[in-house]
Amino acid sequence: MDKRINLTQAVDFVNSGDTLALGGVTLYRRPMSFIRALIRRYQETGEPRDLTLLTFTAGIESDLLVGAGMISRVRTCYFGLEIFGFAPMFTYFANRGSIEIIEETEASLASGLRAQMAGVGFLPARAWLGTDLPRLRPDVRTVTDPYNGEELIAFPAIQPDLAVIHALEGDLHGNAVIGGNKGIDQELALTARKVIVTAEKIVDKLNQADLVAPFTHHIAPAPGGALPSSCHPLYPLEGNTLLQYSEQVSDPDSFQVFLNMWLYPD
Repeated sequence: MDKRINLTQAVDFVNSGDTLALGGVTLYRRPMSFIRALIRRYQETGEPRDLTLLTFTAGIESDLLVGAGMISRVRTCYFGLEIFGFAPMFTYFANRGSIEIIEETEASLASGLRAQMAGVGFLPARAWLGTDLPRLRPDVRTVTDPYNGEELIAFPAIQPDLAVIHALEGDLHGNAVIGGNKGIDQELALTARKVIVTAEKIVDKLNQADLVAPFTHHIAPAPGGALPSSCHPLYPLEGNTLLQYSEQVSDPDSFQVFLNMWLYPD
């Protein structure tokens, strides 16, 4: 089965109100070409909107969606640009209470995805015990271990509506190689209702893969599709672009100037 589509077709699978999960880690292997096409669609049609952003760590790809006005709530354990500083639009809107921040940690995200993978409603864990985090997440409850009576945190299952993962290489069937730093991309592929892979290169058939065809729905060619984040070992990050973004963007007006330049570079 040939699962190839183009990026214009790919972004049509994102619907208003969806939980959109993005693969990659901080400034590595982010699906930037997909984000560009998605924001273009939003500017042209007003759709999709009111999205919940789900990602293990959020970087420039996520900040662009926040700045464009497409994100209503965020679920991540980190949002920033690493050495390049804060994520300016997330900082701007979060400080004004304009977006909902659902408090997450590595443990809560991992446990929620693992619960979904196991086909159960929650996963018990010791994480968050003795902290104030449960006060910030009243939806996260406790459960008593029926064998020893220990109180545990019951992290609810997480199922994204759509996961978008950028790959180093993929094949016609949707198998993909994502490299050594996998983040939680494999878990996203196993839990999302729909999985779209964007790939630097698409070949007829891969002999081995990190993401396998039964769990991916479509694959879109995207050479250079992670820039300005990196895609090791194919290319490094574009430091000048990231520095320009962090230095020039501080509010909606300056963001719009950068966004217009980035969306339509020619």
